[in-house]
This record gives sequence, structure tokens and C-alpha cells, in this order.
Amino acid sequence: MAKILLVEDDQNLAFLLQMQLEHEKQMVDVVHSGLDALQSLKDHTYDLVIMDWMLPDLSGVDVISKFRNIGGRTPILMLTAKGAPEDMAQGLDAGADDYLVKPFHPTELGARVRALIRRPAAFAGRLLQIQDLELDTVTNRVQRADKEIELTAKEFSLLELLMRHPNQSFSLEQILDRLWQTDSSASIDTVRTHMKTLRKKLGDSEDNSIIRTKRGLGYRIVDS
Repeated sequence: MAKILLVEDDQNLAFLLQMQLEHEKQMVDVVHSGLDALQSLKDHTYDLVIMDWMLPDLSGVDVISKFRNIGGRTPILMLTAKGAPEDMAQGLDAGADDYLVKPFHPTELGARVRALIRRPAAFAGRLLQIQDLELDTVTNRVQRADKEIELTAKEFSLLELLMRHPNQSFSLEQILDRLWQTDSSASIDTVRTHMKTLRKKLGDSEDNSIIRTKRGLGYRIVDS
């Protein structure tokens, strides 16, 4: 599951795109203007931005340029009816990673989204493996020491986040930002409860702990 910022001023189209992406198990925040997009990018961490060109205040190209100029590195897919070669060149030169011309087929959008959110840990295939723990990103199956573990969707997303970034610590605040929608009523306590339940299901103990905590840094999964 990825967290996506969708920037689209056509509210009907935004709704349809949001439904499609959520059907594909993505998590989507939606804004309808360039200024709101910049504010969301400042306040939250996303795995992908889907950016319309024609917005009511700043253009999508302006938003991308401003975001890249302050060091923003999130992949960006530009959606627009402007399909001339010079338009594509302008969008890509501004910092977009991919460019899709409206109208487009939902299958193509889904494929481009999956390609852009793919992270280095995924290049080895659909299976993530750390120590005796395995996570299949296609079948949503988790095994530890060859024993299958039943997880909720949110527990699975939490484990996948940690396994895609082995040895990297995530604070409760960072996990909340990455795995819950911005308008969710979830809190730090919600994250803490999910983490506690996940560790219990994984059989983590003092003698056999794959998820470690460090005061001031947060949670990380260790690969050795």
C-alpha cells in the first residue's frame, strides 16, 4: 500500500481516480489547488504525487518546480490534456517523473502508478524476506519460520513499511503520517496499539525480536 497525493481540480474526476486507486489498495489524499498541494507536501510524506496541470491558482508545472527546488524527491506523475511534445517536455523538465495524457485507460494509470511507487526492495520480486520472516506483496501472506501469520490490512501495511526499509527507524508520528489518511481520527495511541498487536502476532520476544525500539528514534526491523 502506498500513500498518494492526488492533485486534481475537477472534483468528479478526482473522486473517480480516488475510487480506482483505493480499489487497488492505495491510500489517497485529495486536494484541488496548487497551494493546497504544496502545503500537503510540506506537512506530510507521500510515496507518489499525481498532478494535474491546469489548476485554479498555480499550475501543476509551477507546483512541481517549487517542490523540486526545495529538495522534494517524491515521484510525480503528471496527468493532463496537454499532449503536445513540447508540453510533455516542459512537464518532464520541471521535474515530473512520468506524463499521462487525458483521456487515459484506468489499466494504464494503475500500471504507471505501480511502476513509480516501486522501491529498491521490491526489485527482487514480490517477496520481501528478512531473517525468517517473509511477506508476499501480491498474495498478502506473511510467514515466520514457515508458519503463516494472519494480519489485518493495517498490520500488513505496517510490516511492509518496515520490511521495505530494513534497519531504518520510524517514529510513531512518521508511521501515522505514512499509513493513515490525513483526515483520519487515528492517533499516536492507534499506531502504538497496532504495533503491539503486530509484534505479538509475529511472536516477538526479548530473545527473538525482529522489530526493535529505541527511545527517541522509534521502531525498526533488523535484518540480522
